[in-house]
Amino acid sequence: LLDPRSKLTGAVPEKRATTHFFLRLSALADDLLAWLETRSGWRRHVMNWSLQFVKDGLHDRAITRDLDWGVPLPTDELGPGKRIYVWFEAVIGYLSASKEWASRAGDPDAWRDWWQNPDASSYYFVGKDNIPFHTVIWPAMLIGYGGLELPTDVPANQYVTFGGAKASKSAGIGRGVREYLDRLQPDALRYALATVLPEQNDTEITDADIIRRINDELIANWGNLVNRVMAQIGKRFDGRLPDTGELDGVHAKLIESVDAGLVRVGELIERVELRAALRAAMEISAEVNAYLYREEPWKTVKVDPDRAGRSLAVSIQAISGITTALAPFLPFTSAQVADVLGISLDVWERQPVPAGHTLTWSGALFTKLDPDALG
Repeated sequence: LLDPRSKLTGAVPEKRATTHFFLRLSALADDLLAWLETRSGWRRHVMNWSLQFVKDGLHDRAITRDLDWGVPLPTDELGPGKRIYVWFEAVIGYLSASKEWASRAGDPDAWRDWWQNPDASSYYFVGKDNIPFHTVIWPAMLIGYGGLELPTDVPANQYVTFGGAKASKSAGIGRGVREYLDRLQPDALRYALATVLPEQNDTEITDADIIRRINDELIANWGNLVNRVMAQIGKRFDGRLPDTGELDGVHAKLIESVDAGLVRVGELIERVELRAALRAAMEISAEVNAYLYREEPWKTVKVDPDRAGRSLAVSIQAISGITTALAPFLPFTSAQVADVLGISLDVWERQPVPAGHTLTWSGALFTKLDPDALG
């Protein structure tokens, strides 16, 4: 800075000598690079940024500050007024919180199953501005300490932008989550955001996009499917699930497609391709909608109740699988559907709903939004 001075008082800063502790990143560069080069499946921008950062040469990084707030340094070696740099102590919280959890759970060594077990996986979901702390600083600390597992993956998202500018609470760009939740159902908001997750590139979103995605995708595809089938069973079969009979033909093909789709969604989630996973789940729902339009149980029930009951029952079996596929994205409404079906969301497989099961349905999962719902 040239001629630095306070904008508030005009005071000139005083130069003082200080001493700090450093993390010797320079001594860990080779180990970090060797580890990074073994990573596979990481997002392109995360891997490229991390590798280049290390290859450009790592400089030792100060891990203390001259402050009167923060975590005190547990030694007087550097003199008074020293605090631990926030990004040094913050990432340690991943480990210390695990130890605290283990202690509170009554098994003080339980943390070791996660931190000293090579079969355990750890994923760090962060924004791209936090990449260096999770792919370089924290792994370096773990390597330096020794005996602890390094991150499995750091699926850092890029930015969500509003009108071309990065969302920022302090700058007043975009809305806060609470403001959206005052107007939208939590799962509806989760869906709209999940469809545009900035996994590889910055993603633009507008309030109009959010409303369109909720109305034209979530409700038109999934919400209406569940409500239509539940309502028909309630109206025509007193809420008791008809028997599918032995599945064959288009009925068996649909269920096979749902099961294969559920596997596909799981694979995509494991690769942290969340947008693709949600899209795959909604594609299964679209297949069931197409099946229903062909079967037309609301028409056939008048002339062939058994056929109508069968197609509705097959649809319920399909909905069971889709509910599981959507649960990571729509936890609240998926739990609601699972409760009606009598299935558990703790297993990643389609669970058959037995014939005769009573489906107690209270109405639509989602509320359709007016174009000006967000003001």
